Amino acid sequence: MAGFQVHAESKYIPGSPIKARRVVNVVRGMYADEALEVLRLMPQAAAKPIAKTIKSAVANAEENFGLSREDLFIAEIVANSGPMRPWRRFGARGRFKPILRRTSHIRVVLEEVEEE
Repeated sequence: MAGFQVHAESKYIPGSPIKARRVVNVVRGMYADEALEVLRLMPQAAAKPIAKTIKSAVANAEENFGLSREDLFIAEIVANSGPMRPWRRFGARGRFKPILRRTSHIRVVLEEVEEE
């Protein structure tokens, strides 16, 4: 059923990968255009960089390989954790409360649906 694969990856996206996975799980397996419409209406902050990555993969497919955007569906989409940046918050009585600023890497693989 599946044909040609096209990849796109966004790295060091600010935001927790756990929160990004909630959005990623909704669009997995959808057609690319349908997924972009769903992401446009989602209130989560992670929906915007995920949509941007899908648009990049669609543009790669159209420009580099001459594929039609109507035939592309999301075969694989993952949100992995990137590096964590330590941050600080000062507490009462001179205490120090560390915070981890998390980042995520988003990887999209689009495949072309072959007509039989």
